[in-house]
Amino acid sequence: MSIEIKTNSVEPIRQTFSHIRRRFGDKPASRYQEASFDLEATTNFHYRPLWQPDKLLNDPARTCLHMDDWYAVVDPRQFYYGTYVQTRARMQETTEHEYSFCEKRGLLASLSERQRETILQVLVPLRHAELGANMNNSGIAADAFGTTVTQLHIFHAMDRLGIAQYLSRIGLLLDGGTGESLDAARQLWQDAPEWQGLRRLVEDSLVIKDWFELTLVQNLISDGLLYPLIYQKFDETLSAEGAGAVGMLTEFMRSWFAETSRWVDALVKTVAAERAENRAQIETWVEHWQGRVIEALAPLAQISAGQDALAEVQEQFAARLKKLGLFNQ
Repeated sequence: MSIEIKTNSVEPIRQTFSHIRRRFGDKPASRYQEASFDLEATTNFHYRPLWQPDKLLNDPARTCLHMDDWYAVVDPRQFYYGTYVQTRARMQETTEHEYSFCEKRGLLASLSERQRETILQVLVPLRHAELGANMNNSGIAADAFGTTVTQLHIFHAMDRLGIAQYLSRIGLLLDGGTGESLDAARQLWQDAPEWQGLRRLVEDSLVIKDWFELTLVQNLISDGLLYPLIYQKFDETLSAEGAGAVGMLTEFMRSWFAETSRWVDALVKTVAAERAENRAQIETWVEHWQGRVIEALAPLAQISAGQDALAEVQEQFAARLKKLGLFNQ
């Protein structure tokens, strides 16, 4: 008796979902495409928002910029919920190991009193700025149009909450877990002259109505100047003074900024390239808010990495803007 084994291939009736097929054609789609494109409802709403009756629930008119298709904005990281959570879990595992290593070996105990005071004055109050960034990105996720855009910002909002918690833990490591450093940082945020410029900037950003202007202020300009100044230049200053252990506690911020800058650049570059009117409006917003951010960061540069470091960060940011197609004429 002989047994003959045959292999039959079965052609799938559908390669993907109908809305994905209409956009990309009848072919296998990536997980990112299936989880990101054309998911936001655009018709058959039961009511308009009572707080904004001139708008639909999902309304592209919440920004003055115009796009033929907001789904033209694509995340270069290809993040949807699953890949985002997996990536952040790996990053958190590494960061927890670094914090545990630093705590078990008491690496911050070797810092001088002046170094501890400087870290308290410069790093820990930033937890309040991060909570402002969390609120801003949550608001953008509510007002923006297109799932590929809104999910970028809600992921970003959750990241900012996590960074605020890491900054709080740095404070707790400094004071042995008593919480005194967090109280001191709050007082600095509320009363210290060097913090009032950034505090005012954060509070003013909370009431910006146009969501695209807000993402420029928060995610491009403010972060694009503050993160290199504090987490790169200030870290270099600490390392030169023998306080390199602090860099272990802020490595997450540096890695995160390098990664997330990719989608911020992709967003701005895509929208600016859509039409000349978009680019002109973006340049107007950037020119206005960049001055505000530099003014707010100047006192912090004075107590951290120095004014020369801030000037270098400004040059790097100007080069970044040119790569995005801004201010090239």
